[in-house]
Amino acid sequence: MERPVPRPITAEWLFRAAAHYLERYASTTANLRRVLERKVMRRAHARGEDAAEHMGLVDATVARFVELGLVDDRSFAEGRLASLRRRGTSRRMTTAKLLEKGVEKALVEELVAADETDELTAAHAYAKRRRLGPWRSRQREERRDRDVAAMIRAGFAFPDAASAIDSEADTGEA
Repeated sequence: MERPVPRPITAEWLFRAAAHYLERYASTTANLRRVLERKVMRRAHARGEDAAEHMGLVDATVARFVELGLVDDRSFAEGRLASLRRRGTSRRMTTAKLLEKGVEKALVEELVAADETDELTAAHAYAKRRRLGPWRSRQREERRDRDVAAMIRAGFAFPDAASAIDSEADTGEA
C-alpha cells in the first residue's frame, strides 16, 4: 500500500510547524532553522520536489519568529547556561553545548565569562549527580582514578576533579 502524498509546502504550514516546535522546546534561531529545514526536506522528498525551492520560506519563518520575540538567542543562552551550571556542567562542556545549539561564539564567550558559578562548586554538583567520589556507596578508594578521569572527560580541570572526588560528601554541595 502506497503512502498518500503530503500536502504542499506552504508558509502557513511552516509557521504552524515552527509554532508547534516552539511550544514544546526552547530554541535558538540556528536550531529552529535546522528543524524547519529537515521538515521541508522530508516533505519535499515525499512530494518529489526540490527542497531548495522552499528554503526561502524557512528563512522568512525564522525571521518572523525572531520579530515576534518568540526566539531569542540571548535569553535561550542565559537560561541554558544557568541550568547547565546548576546541574554541575563544566565551563568547557557548557560552552560546547551552547555552540552546538547554534548560539554565536561571541555571545557564548560573553555569557560564560560573566557566569559567577565557581568551577569547584560545579564539580561537586557533577560528582554528586553522577554518584562519584564521596557519593559512591562502595569501592570509593578503588574507583578514585576512574572517578577523576570521568570528571576530566566532563571538562573539569584535574585540580577541581581531584578535589571533588577526594572531598567529603557534605562539603561543596550545590
